[in-house]
Amino acid sequence: MINNNYFKFSYSVLLVPIIAVLIIWTVFLVEIQCKVNFNNYGVYPRTLSGLKGILFSPFIHGSLKHLYSNTLPLAILSTALVYFYKPVAFKVLFYGTLLSGLITWLIGRPSYHIGVSGVIYLLASFIFFKGVFAKHYRLIALSLFVVFVYGSMLWYILPIKDGISWEGHLGGFLTGLFFAYFLKADIPKPKKYAWEEDNYNEEADEFLSHFDENGNFIESKPEENPDLDTNTTIDVTYTYHYKKAEEE
Repeated sequence: MINNNYFKFSYSVLLVPIIAVLIIWTVFLVEIQCKVNFNNYGVYPRTLSGLKGILFSPFIHGSLKHLYSNTLPLAILSTALVYFYKPVAFKVLFYGTLLSGLITWLIGRPSYHIGVSGVIYLLASFIFFKGVFAKHYRLIALSLFVVFVYGSMLWYILPIKDGISWEGHLGGFLTGLFFAYFLKADIPKPKKYAWEEDNYNEEADEFLSHFDENGNFIESKPEENPDLDTNTTIDVTYTYHYKKAEEE
C-alpha cells in the first residue's frame, strides 16, 4: 500500500540542514575569534592520530571561500535527503560520513584532509543513484536535478587540481553509491494504471469500448428508455403576474 504522506513536507525537514550549516559556521567563527587552527583535527591518512579526523574533519574549513562554497550544497542536498529519504537519512549521514572518512584515511595523501565536501559528494551520489535504482518518477526527477546542478562535481573525484582532497570526494562518491545500492529504503512504488495490472481485461475497459477494430472512435449513443413515449405531448401553462409601480 502506498503511503500518500511519504513525500509530505514538514518543518522538521529543515532541522538537519540548519543544524549542519550552523555547526560548520560556528567552528569557523571560533577559529577566527580565538585565533586557533583546527586543521590538525582533520584526517591524516594511515596514522592513528589521523583517525580522529574521520569524526571532526567535516566541521573544519581552511578559509571563508572553502566554507562558503560548501554551505549551499550541504543545505540543499541534506534537505533533499531528509525530505525524500527520511527513514534512512540518519544512517546515510552518520555511517556514510564514517565510511567516506575511513576511505580517505586509507587512500589519502600524507596531508590533513578537512572540509564537508566529502559529505556533499556522499549526499549527491546517494540521491542520484538511489533515484535511479528506485525507479520512482519523483526520485528520478530529483536525480536529474542533482546531475543538472552538481554534475560538474564529478571531475573533482580525480586528481585534477592541487589543494583539493579528491580522495575525500572519491570516498564520499563511492560511499553514496554503496549505500544507494545496499541500503533498503521504504519507498512507495509508483501508482500503476489499470492497463498495467496483470489481470487487466481490454474487453471490460469502458474507454476502449468506444473504439472499433480499426481504431476509430465511436461516440456512444444515449440509452433508450422503453418506458418513455416519445410521442407524448406535455402541456405546460405559464402564468405571469404584473405589479404596478408605486406612485411617488
